[in-house]
This record gives sequence, structure tokens and C-alpha cells, in this order.
Amino acid sequence: MSGGKLSINGACVIGIVSLSGIGASFLIAVFLLTRNLTVVGLGLLFLLLVFICIALFVAFLRRKLVLFSDSLCKTIDNMLEGVSAPPQVCEEESLFYKVNHRLVRLYEAMRENRERIGKERADLQELISDISHQVKTPVSNLKMVNATLIEQPMPEEKRQEFLGAANNQLEKLDFLMQAMIKTSRLETGVISLDRKLQPLYDTLAAALGGILLNAEKKMIQVSVDCAPDILLAHDKKWTSEALFNILDNAVKYTPAGGTVRVSVQSWELYVKIDIMDNGKGIAESRQGMIFRRFYREKEVHDVEGIGIGLYLAREIITMQDGYIKVTSAAGCGSTFSVFLPRDISVRIEC
Repeated sequence: MSGGKLSINGACVIGIVSLSGIGASFLIAVFLLTRNLTVVGLGLLFLLLVFICIALFVAFLRRKLVLFSDSLCKTIDNMLEGVSAPPQVCEEESLFYKVNHRLVRLYEAMRENRERIGKERADLQELISDISHQVKTPVSNLKMVNATLIEQPMPEEKRQEFLGAANNQLEKLDFLMQAMIKTSRLETGVISLDRKLQPLYDTLAAALGGILLNAEKKMIQVSVDCAPDILLAHDKKWTSEALFNILDNAVKYTPAGGTVRVSVQSWELYVKIDIMDNGKGIAESRQGMIFRRFYREKEVHDVEGIGIGLYLAREIITMQDGYIKVTSAAGCGSTFSVFLPRDISVRIEC
């Protein structure tokens, strides 16, 4: 029988037999040397006392091991069911302190993992619900337009009008899907931002290029104050996406003939990008909600959009250790301040 497969009871039996053999051999040797039964009797008494002490110690140790194994099994069962944490052992010299310490660490890791899985499940459920809600309207409109085109004869001019409406709904669906793909890829870590030291001016110019046409249509004056020599460690593509989403909102909610101003300040630890408009503004009670996914105020449902731009912008900026601050009041315009951290080590080298 190998040592790895030997049970505790088996080890005890082997130990008792071995000690009995040794004791018997010792008594025989004493008798042969002394030929004195009194000495042999005293030796036998001494061996009995030793055996009793050993038996009591083994029984005590076995009892402790049984209690510990029962406690360990119960603790692990409670950990698996999430009922309770392992009891704290304060005596660092305890025989079982190391095991208990690792059980506590294991329990904490399991609890954090359980909470993370629960959060991911809740986020996924919320995401599915949001997508279902957002897709429902354009799909219903497409079905209605398609049914009208199939079932009812109409002049070519009217047919082209319906086809244009269907195309608008398809573009909305495509925009929604693209926005959701970007968001999910960022949230799941499929895309990792590549922060490189590069001019912020070029990134801002790329973002502005996407809104100038709409600003021109509404005769909105866009002004920019950004020094071309400001270097910042950032991901150009995704930072441009975040700034575009904020600028796009500024143009959408600024009335015709209004202004949108962009100002960049280089501070010691951060670069601050202010995007200011003189649009409808945001009530203070709603400023904490505007970064939620698919959130849109009731008053602007007639304005094109799905309410994911600011959410995506915040995710991108946060992933670069930055943050966004909003200053606004109803009817007084809004200022979105984007703070991106400067890479101190890179700045010193420059």
C-alpha cells in the first residue's frame, strides 16, 4: 500500500502494531540481560504508560482532524452557496491559520466574481431591453412602409417619397447597430485604446470635420481656440469619436444662428477641452442622467438621435483615465468640459 493511499485509521493500526513489537522486544531484552522479573514488570508498566499517553495523543489529534475536516467541508459548502464567509482565525500561530487565511482569500475572490457575473448579467439584460426598445420603432415603420408599397398602387412621386422614408429608417437602424457595436466592443475589452503622444489639434480637427456640414446648414458659427503645439498621450481615433459625439449634440440642440465654441487649455496634470453652446441647456436635475445609455429628454424626441453619443463619449474618456464635467442650466446653453490626463513622464522628456 502506497503512503499516498494510506488512511488515518490504517496508519494508527500500523503504528500500534509497530510499537507493540518494539515494546515486546525491549522487555525480552531486559529479561535476558537482568533475569529479574521485578525489573521486567517495571519496564512493562513504563511501556503501558507510554502507550496510554501515545493513544490519548493520537485520539486527541484524530478528533481535531475530524472536527477540522467537518468544519472545512461546512465552510466550503457555505462558500459555494454564498451563505457566509469563513470564520476569522486571530491566532496566527494556530495550526490551521494558513488554511483559514487562504479560505478567506478564496471566499473574497468568489464573492467578487459572483458580484461581477451578476452585474454583467444585469447589464446584458438592460442592453437587450434597450436594443429591443430602440429597434422596435424603425422596424415597425419599415413594415408599414413596405406593406403600403406592396398593397397600394401609387404614383411614382409618392412611391419615391415612401422609399425615402424607408431609407431613413434603414439609416437609423444602421447607425444604431454601429453605435451598439462600438459600445459593446469597448465595454467587453475587445478594443484596447492605444494612447500615443500626438498633437491634440489634429484629433480635434477630425472631430470638427464631422459636424461642420450640419452646423453650416443651421448657420451655426463654430469657433475653435486650440494651440497646435499641445501634445497629449491619447488614442486619436476614439478620442475624436468622443469629441465628435459631444460636438454633434451641441449642434443638434443649438437653434439656427447660434454659436458653438471650443476652447482647449493645457494645465499641469490635465488638458481641458471646453465645448460650449447657447442651446436649450440642461436642467440640473437631469445632468446626472444624460450619460445613461439611450437616455433622451422628452422635449427633444423630435430631434434626430438615439441617445447613445454621450454614453459612448464618457466610456472612451474614462478608459483614458479622464472625466467629463457638465455645466448648464435650462435655457442658458451648456458647457461640456473634457479632462484628459497628461503623461507626466512623457512631458518631462519633452
